[in-house]
Amino acid sequence: MSFLTEAEPDRGARLPVLPGVSRIVANNPGPMTYYGTNTYLIDTPDGTAVLDPGPENHPEHVEAILRHTAGRIALILVSHTHHDHVGAVPALQAATGAPAVGFRSSATAAFDADVKLDHNGSIAGIAALHTPGHAPDHLCYALTATNGDRILFSADHVMSWSTSIVSPPGGDMREYFASLNLLLGRDDDVYLPGHGPLLRDPRRLVRAMLTHRMLREQSIARKLADGPGDAASIMEALYAQLNPKLKKAAERSVLAHLLKLEAEGKAIRDGELWRAA
Repeated sequence: MSFLTEAEPDRGARLPVLPGVSRIVANNPGPMTYYGTNTYLIDTPDGTAVLDPGPENHPEHVEAILRHTAGRIALILVSHTHHDHVGAVPALQAATGAPAVGFRSSATAAFDADVKLDHNGSIAGIAALHTPGHAPDHLCYALTATNGDRILFSADHVMSWSTSIVSPPGGDMREYFASLNLLLGRDDDVYLPGHGPLLRDPRRLVRAMLTHRMLREQSIARKLADGPGDAASIMEALYAQLNPKLKKAAERSVLAHLLKLEAEGKAIRDGELWRAA
């Protein structure tokens, strides 16, 4: 797969992305977040919507959002309830009183949307797509820009700089496959991900991600055919050259594949060990 890179963005700056859309990148860089969480400022008929206010305990990021919107925020959209996306919602709501919008069923007791959307729901001209896999309450948001671009805010479901983590129990590989196939049936021009730069020709990467996961699953199935193993040993065999910092995430991904194979009747679990069905 061919991923994109970008120069480290200016912290606290409002960075134009597309007509009616800009972003502020939170200062929470890391191996899972790239340079940080993208907070998008979106012009809507109802006013400015803020998508994914970012992590908690970053008051400078909330201050930047308030500065660039003059505190006039109509909606706070949440793609999913992982802490690096939803953590700053309470602080932004306290400052603005804006309602928070998210999936109808939150994956954490720490967040309960004021406005609950289901698949194909909409608000302020923005459509919601339920895309579980990375997270059970993951929403992508779609709109058409004033220049005609069909935009999908793909959050952590599809990112331009890396594959997504699928970590059980919140992550589900069967749902991840289904959500990738859902996007392949659409005609979006550009994805704006939760981390990293804008992605054009997005379906090419979605197809590559789906193929990558299918090949990885085939490799896991072949390992099981050779004999029983646990998720850690299978990961070590398949990801021998991986950065040690990413091996725990890779092990979780292997487990997600094993659970998918089990649900499909292709693998059997015996304690920590797995074998071919």
